[in-house]
Amino acid sequence: MNHSPLDLLISADRVVCPASGWDGPGYVGVTNGTISSISTEAPEQADRAIEFLEFPQGILLPGLIDLHAHPAVSGSKYGVDPDIYFLPNGVTTVLSQGDAGAGNWDAYRETTINRSKIRVRLALNLSSTGEMREAGCFSELDDIDVARCVETVRENREFIWGLSVNVSAHSCATNDPRPILQQGLQAAEAAACPILFGMHDPKIWSSAEQLELLRPGDVVTYIFRSEPHNICENGSVDAAILAARERGVLFDGTHGFMSFDFRVMQTACAEGFYPDTISSDFYQKFIGLDPPHSLVATMSKLRAAGMPESEIFSAVTIRPAKILNLDETIGTLNLGTCADLTVLELSDSSIEQRDVYGNCVEGAQWNVRLTVRDGAIIRP
Repeated sequence: MNHSPLDLLISADRVVCPASGWDGPGYVGVTNGTISSISTEAPEQADRAIEFLEFPQGILLPGLIDLHAHPAVSGSKYGVDPDIYFLPNGVTTVLSQGDAGAGNWDAYRETTINRSKIRVRLALNLSSTGEMREAGCFSELDDIDVARCVETVRENREFIWGLSVNVSAHSCATNDPRPILQQGLQAAEAAACPILFGMHDPKIWSSAEQLELLRPGDVVTYIFRSEPHNICENGSVDAAILAARERGVLFDGTHGFMSFDFRVMQTACAEGFYPDTISSDFYQKFIGLDPPHSLVATMSKLRAAGMPESEIFSAVTIRPAKILNLDETIGTLNLGTCADLTVLELSDSSIEQRDVYGNCVEGAQWNVRLTVRDGAIIRP
């Protein structure tokens, strides 16, 4: 019988772990930065917990994972301080979409990964300069160095998940996206890692041709855009998208500044095509907006538009944890895993939820009440 005190005990109206199927009133205990208990009744050590927090209206989840955003303290035109803009907003792990490349990786690791409380992982940009160029990361083809990219991934697998290969018109400028993707796939094959892929305009290069090049485990982001590409065609999900998913290609429903259209999302969800992951694509342009942007705000919009809550919770916990090969450490409430936790509460009334094209739906808003990172309390 263990009578040692818990460092932290949290009770909530709902304790939800999509990985295990746990969903109901409960208590989660934390000791030395790990989850040490989960129960429907208060554990014996409850009266000796160093800190006991109760959320009678709360939903306690594994710490949220944002699979596409721009955490970067310096060196990226998109970058924001992740401890300021993600951690207090319920996100305990964030993946950078290409903020650094092989040429500035060392600086990124020192200034952002090593100095942040939040867990940061990187999709290394195929461009050695990362996101420093205003003209687009692939505007200068000499910035692509496949050999150096492969070496950087191989030597830093703890922090580098894969490669960022965004061949959008902005990223490529006037350059042909086809050889850029081919070099990205060459590097990913040599480094044995996945890619986070942004598509090019299908009027120039068909979606089917782009998707056919991708491999199982590669992640397509920006899937809820309506322009210049759209995963839906003639009122249903494009056959090329469905074929890619069947082959094991994954799909990320990010928000971004021009990447979230309720009409596309609702068409896809009506056919049961839900994103594997949900992400914010939060970057500098979102700072100071009212209402504020965040991963939780994106989750709320998807809920309001009809995505099932169970799918939403899985898409920000266990699924991205598995994609990042971290599911034995994060994304669950299993005993012995890292005590990364998020507590949400749903608003009593509906508000107007707006996409980036001005379309609106009415729905309740999730709000962050508490973040726990590695056992440490971070209040919003």
